[in-house]
Amino acid sequence: MAANVLIIDDEEKLRNLLTRIISLEGYKVQGVGMFSAGLKLLEREAIDVVLCDVKLPDGNGVDFAKVLKEKYPCLEVILLTAYGNIGDGVQAIKNGAFDYLVKGDDNDKIIPLLNRAVEKIDLQKKVRLLEKQLTVKYSFDTINGESPAIKAAINLARKVAPTEAPVLLTGETGTGKEVFAQAIHSNSSVSSFPFIALNCSALSKDIMESELFGHKAGAFTGASKDKRGLIEEARGGTLFLDEIGEMPAELQPKLLRFLENGTYYRVGDTVQRSAKVRLIAATNRDLQKEIEAGHFRSDLYYRIAVFSIQLPSLRERQKDILMLAKHYLSVYSAKTNKQITGISAEAEQAFLNHPWPGNVRELKNVIERAVILEDNTELTLNSLPFELQQCAVVAAGEGTLTSFHLARVEQLHIMRVLKHTNGNKAEAARLLDIGLATLYRKIDEFGLK
Repeated sequence: MAANVLIIDDEEKLRNLLTRIISLEGYKVQGVGMFSAGLKLLEREAIDVVLCDVKLPDGNGVDFAKVLKEKYPCLEVILLTAYGNIGDGVQAIKNGAFDYLVKGDDNDKIIPLLNRAVEKIDLQKKVRLLEKQLTVKYSFDTINGESPAIKAAINLARKVAPTEAPVLLTGETGTGKEVFAQAIHSNSSVSSFPFIALNCSALSKDIMESELFGHKAGAFTGASKDKRGLIEEARGGTLFLDEIGEMPAELQPKLLRFLENGTYYRVGDTVQRSAKVRLIAATNRDLQKEIEAGHFRSDLYYRIAVFSIQLPSLRERQKDILMLAKHYLSVYSAKTNKQITGISAEAEQAFLNHPWPGNVRELKNVIERAVILEDNTELTLNSLPFELQQCAVVAAGEGTLTSFHLARVEQLHIMRVLKHTNGNKAEAARLLDIGLATLYRKIDEFGLK
């Protein structure tokens, strides 16, 4: 869509000339001769760029630029003057003008300058759209679940989000701790600042210290230049330390010092630095037991656990399992351009009977894999991993398969081997240690393809 340009100049001939020149470049152009008329038009219509004379009968364009930017922050103002001076030019930029041009001398610069102003506006619109999408992506409303356990966790997170209190998220792996951390950040007063995450279980002590606090050039072999740490990168925003229970004991007092007074040192540096960040930590360990075992400092625990939220496992969210499965089915069907609109009753039973040790993360992976394998418009048992296929034939309350299920176990095992061999029946028969004719008979018996 073409950008809208407003020209404010009391010289009618110049205004008409500029209108014609700019219109030929594909812009929509309107012109008025007074500031007051320009303000009225801006109230009625969406304008992207204002080309404004500095001296008009009802005001000064340098002052007017400030008024416009305060009222319409996304608007760009280009000032035009017949008598340019450095003082006005400097003040114009301070007041928010995009640029300041002298009439006549700089006419050939107007179109390129206008193009750059419009590019800046387009970039700002894209940034705002991305910010809006991120806010929606990480809002509490996108955390799916109707079970009392997840609702209680969401309610606690909503309450703590606007505060500056440190938050400790606890729960099994795959329960969505980083999703909660992102949602808390996005609904906090520092949401416009960075969200920086570090997994404390993924790095050695030395590397983690450098990543967290930064280092000075020459601090160790390979440190060829100064490096900013994640604390510095997160300045003003949120630092998320995942799996904090696995942080090396040598680093814990340094983190505690930073949390208590906001100061730290880069590795190999003697200059004390400071930063203000909001801390959100997460762990799948019982930190009280880690304290008793001497692996985690009690003073650090009490500093990070000002507000603790326990995230429920998927086993505790039985009524959410099928809802989540259908949600991710819709997501991954769209990503793969498939029309899989439902889940078979047999597959649903498998989802409900499976213990989900990997929680929501495991469920997402199972659905993504099944969507890739499924050729029907309904997600069937055959597309699920073998351990879930077994769950479908275990009645609720039974812990093991009985002899009545042996035929089903045989069927599932043959299916699994056939998938492993990508349908190569000769190889499948070899792995099953049966004759090829026997395999074909079993395939017909069980109705396998």
